[in-house]
Amino acid sequence: MQNNILISILIGICGVVVGIILMNVLQSMGVSKSKNKAKNILDEANSKADGILRQATLDGKQQIYELKLEAEKEIKQKLQDINDTENKLLRREDNLNFRDQTITHKEKEIDNKNKIVSEKIENLDKMEQELQAQIDNQITVLERVSNMTEADARKEIMNAVEKKMEKEVSTYIREKEDEANQKAADISRNIIATAIQRYAQEETMERTVSTVTLPNEEMKGRIIGREGRNIRTIEQLTGVDLIIDDTPDALTVSCFDPIRREIARQSLEVLMRDGRIQPARIEEVVNKVTKEMNENMIKIGDDAVFKLGIGKIHRELIKLIGRLKYRYSYGQNVLQHSMEVAYFAGIMAAELGLNQALAKRAGLLHDIGKAIDFEQDGSHIELGSKVAKKYGENAVVINAIESHHGEVPPTSLIANLVAAADALSAARPGARYESMEGYIQRLEQLESIANSFDGVERTYAIQAGREIRVMIQPEKVNDARMAKIAHDIREKIENEMTYPGQIKVTLIRETRVSEVAK
Repeated sequence: MQNNILISILIGICGVVVGIILMNVLQSMGVSKSKNKAKNILDEANSKADGILRQATLDGKQQIYELKLEAEKEIKQKLQDINDTENKLLRREDNLNFRDQTITHKEKEIDNKNKIVSEKIENLDKMEQELQAQIDNQITVLERVSNMTEADARKEIMNAVEKKMEKEVSTYIREKEDEANQKAADISRNIIATAIQRYAQEETMERTVSTVTLPNEEMKGRIIGREGRNIRTIEQLTGVDLIIDDTPDALTVSCFDPIRREIARQSLEVLMRDGRIQPARIEEVVNKVTKEMNENMIKIGDDAVFKLGIGKIHRELIKLIGRLKYRYSYGQNVLQHSMEVAYFAGIMAAELGLNQALAKRAGLLHDIGKAIDFEQDGSHIELGSKVAKKYGENAVVINAIESHHGEVPPTSLIANLVAAADALSAARPGARYESMEGYIQRLEQLESIANSFDGVERTYAIQAGREIRVMIQPEKVNDARMAKIAHDIREKIENEMTYPGQIKVTLIRETRVSEVAK
């Protein structure tokens, strides 16, 4: 038993010893392998490092080579640029030298010419002095021979020259007028005829409306109201005067402002249809009609611009265009007249190859000042120009507004077309009317102007004052002088009279010889 235990202990001790030995052996073997592995890794790392170092060295050398080539190329280019610049400077220097030589040569030529001119001027002065001396001698001789003073002799010579030149001047005037008329007649006739034919409009039948028709006499009393309250309310709110006279079933609205007059007229019509006529209702109706009028004027302006196709216009100008519908001039509606002028100007501009839209725009706005001339001081031309400038209109449009009555010279063909279109619209039959008194005064002034010339026997105004026939005294005025008299009469009419359209001046010289056989 004990032996077995001892044996077991010995065996255990031997196993422990053997295990320790084995562990030492195995540990020694593992350290050797790790050393070998580490050595291999170190060798591999050294090899890779050598490869990377060699590659970096090669890459560095390659980059250095490329940088060197690029630097050499850049240096070569800069040298080339320097050479080109130097060549340009040399050529410029040569040109400057050549110019300097040319200028010097020209200065010498100018100096030589100045000397020649100075010499000629001196010779001319001498010749002038010699001629003046000869003239003085001749004058002295003539005065001694003719027993006339210098003033008398000059007067005699001037009379002789005037008589001699009168025929030549008259002939020249007639020839030039015939030539100008011949050249302009065909073109202007075709353009104007085309414009008139392409635009046909009815005659003006509207007049300034200031009378409101009442349904019965009772309505007149209701409009007046108790102690005149209603009529005073209407007058205060609209700014018009209501005139009630003995005219049956009629009420007169009087006001210089056409907008106020129209508001009053429409308000009265609404009140008469409604039947409720009292101060509170009157105020309500007047405010409503005023608002509708403002909206209607903008709509009217928009419609006019749209019909003409002239593009965008400032809203305030649109409103002013609408106001022209209620403005009349010599019985002609100003909005209708402005649209006619726009159509005429546009047609003629198209015939001449000009800007048709700009011509229409100038024609539509040429009388825009009449929309406010009853509210502000100044002529409609001044006010229209001011308004057009305020809202940024084209300079051509502004000049057309300023020049269409000849107060400012036109600066463009479109301005001339607008002036011609304005005359066409105003002068066509039925476009305007004037009072009988003004018409008679215009005819008398026409005849008076023509009769004021020497050699005129009598004058007749015909064609409603659009032509005058001037009878010439044949024993005082010859055919050559007639052209000059006609020219002078025309100029005097243009300078002293205001008239629509144009006036034709016709001179008639007739010599009759009669004998009676017995």
